[in-house]
Amino acid sequence: MIGRRGMFGAAAMALAAPAWGQGNGQAAWPDRPVRVVVGFPAGGPTDFPARLLQEPLQRLWGQPIVIENRAGASGILAAEVVAKAAPDGYSLLMGASTHASNPAVYPRLPFDTVRDFTPIVAIYNSPTVLFVAPDSPWHTMQELMAEMRRTPGMVYATSGNGTSGHFAAAMFSLRQHVELTHVAYRGASPAFQDVMTGRVPMTFSTLSGALPLARDGKLRALAICGAQRVEVLPGVPTLDEVGLGIPDTSPWYGFIGPAGMAPALVERIAHDVQGVLQRPEIARRIIDQGGIIMAEGPAAFAARISHEMAETAAVARDANIRSE
Repeated sequence: MIGRRGMFGAAAMALAAPAWGQGNGQAAWPDRPVRVVVGFPAGGPTDFPARLLQEPLQRLWGQPIVIENRAGASGILAAEVVAKAAPDGYSLLMGASTHASNPAVYPRLPFDTVRDFTPIVAIYNSPTVLFVAPDSPWHTMQELMAEMRRTPGMVYATSGNGTSGHFAAAMFSLRQHVELTHVAYRGASPAFQDVMTGRVPMTFSTLSGALPLARDGKLRALAICGAQRVEVLPGVPTLDEVGLGIPDTSPWYGFIGPAGMAPALVERIAHDVQGVLQRPEIARRIIDQGGIIMAEGPAAFAARISHEMAETAAVARDANIRSE
């Protein structure tokens, strides 16, 4: 919970925010609209933080923020747009964790994920969760695990090849030495539908996408494939807690810019976003979506991306995950 101290802290941060351009011959940034490119459809989990931060950042920066949804190819189309943009802070990518895993899945990207981008600030993550149907015979991970061992090749659904759910399931399969069969759907909705109707026994899904169905009792959560429990799923343990841990596969969302951005400008944007994330009303919106606030600055965010690129490359090799 963020109380009065957190609120005053955010205000102090805003007052102390560096003014990019002052004293270096540059016009104060921003002096025109800022474009945020989102690689997934409007209304989805990656679009949510862009819309959430749009209004407070507009007020803070005194300029419109234009959100541009360029959905397709697991966020690659949007990332390419930003990779080719000028490094002046006026074109930003609302990136998702697929930005780090895509190099392991797609061998011929139109950019270099490290060389052509500037990580700015990680906003929040939302864990991958293992769901079954509400009338499923499995009420605990121990029960489901016993069934996996009795029935090699059990089927699981995800929203697509190379998604966070796919990597979570692959890690689980490799770590626990159980054989699972992946069925990749074109989006989360058809995957959820087949789990709810019993055609597929389970799904590994981003919590933010499945939360409305879980709240309505149409999906039953058995375990969180993340580092900690979440407020919106009280009583649901992590895989670590039940002795079936895997590396944290929680999808994250954050601002990424093109390569070559001035360090002072990168710090300014990160600083302002971190200040907004301290506001209680913003934090509550994220938590209510099943999110966990990160607020990681440029160095920590860059290190996270580098680590996840190496981790997903190893899993993709061992589990034979590749573009279809």
